[in-house]
Amino acid sequence: MCFRYLLLVSIAMLGVVLTGVSEAFSTDGPVTLTDTSVSPQTKKSIRVATFNVSLYRKKAGQLAADLERGDAQAEQLAKIIRRVDPDVILLNEIDDDGGKSVKLFRDKYLNRQDSEAVSSAPLRPWNYFYSPSVNTGVDSGLDLDNNGKTGSPSDCWGYGEYPGQYGLAVLSRYPIDEKNIRTFQKFLWKDMPNALRPQNADGSSYWNDSIWNQLRLSSKTHADVPITIHNQTLHLLVSHPTPPVFDGAEDRNGRRNNDEIRFFKDYIEWSAVHPNQSSYHYDDSGIRGALAKDSCFIILGDLNADPIDGSGIHDGIQGLIDSKQINGKIVPISEGAVEAASLQGKQNSKHKGDPAHDTGDFNDSNPGNLRCDFALPSANIEIAASGVFWPKGEGISANDKKMIEATDHRLVWVDLLLPTN
Repeated sequence: MCFRYLLLVSIAMLGVVLTGVSEAFSTDGPVTLTDTSVSPQTKKSIRVATFNVSLYRKKAGQLAADLERGDAQAEQLAKIIRRVDPDVILLNEIDDDGGKSVKLFRDKYLNRQDSEAVSSAPLRPWNYFYSPSVNTGVDSGLDLDNNGKTGSPSDCWGYGEYPGQYGLAVLSRYPIDEKNIRTFQKFLWKDMPNALRPQNADGSSYWNDSIWNQLRLSSKTHADVPITIHNQTLHLLVSHPTPPVFDGAEDRNGRRNNDEIRFFKDYIEWSAVHPNQSSYHYDDSGIRGALAKDSCFIILGDLNADPIDGSGIHDGIQGLIDSKQINGKIVPISEGAVEAASLQGKQNSKHKGDPAHDTGDFNDSNPGNLRCDFALPSANIEIAASGVFWPKGEGISANDKKMIEATDHRLVWVDLLLPTN
């Protein structure tokens, strides 16, 4: 899971400043694979997905080296993506190394037509990708975990052992409008109205003013990535908020998670709610403003927040889902999630949410399986179909089991019918 709930050791505040990378290239090809657990896509719809691939390593450069020589985990992840066959996909937790690892994963594993393909149909390549700079692993020079020391992963703008760990990337079969991409990597937390500044039990601020005035809101980055689909623009609003755990009574990660989610909620609502007011949002180029009213968008990412179960401030994620600007009525589901919750029991048996909505297979003792990966389109977009790639275990092959267990998250997809002009 994003900074996977189970395997992470300690996560606090974080950061990294690498150069965003975007590239296009040309190859030939049409259609891919289908699966009984994935609905066939209609000719008029666009399939958009989000997937936390957990494709990071312990040291800088290690992922690219693994991908170069052949990586078993990457092979399994590619099988999932090719089976679902999205036109556009956000990958969470793929190292940001200037785009090298993203390009390797795309070219060597995804855009490869060979005998390993799930279908004999020619492959439709993902011609475009965008890998933004992120805050993880970038040393702040500050003592963010208040332990009297600096220089640890917890003292980075975003938790990370090295710059770019747990990065993110967009892969697309449609052109990415690079000139109009907006990133909010350096947006300061203090500049969000009514920010949930962490406080100690006695009511004092967890960080002094000097630190608070420098803190970045985004644990990785928030990015508005427009793609052009048949002369229409679809804004991909991508992020990967910090997990609301690995902190203390001050709830610094829980509060940050909430405000990272609220950042995009405000971004999509501002023009409708405050039509005559300039929004507080400013991007890394210094341009101010929220998303234009009536824009087509989809919020994508491992948001590390379940609206009902697990840790975190549930009102934050539920408020986003309930926004009038969001088409949140149809929830992607899977039979595999229901089966897993039943078989694994423990914390899962105590959950109040519908297990069919779960997108992550986490530690059964704590937190249990959760819904934390989201693909939320704007209210002006119709959802033709949706799902979570989590096949039932009954009759599943050993190879397919390896494929599904390549990450503790499950791919979430939605088929969109964009409004006609």
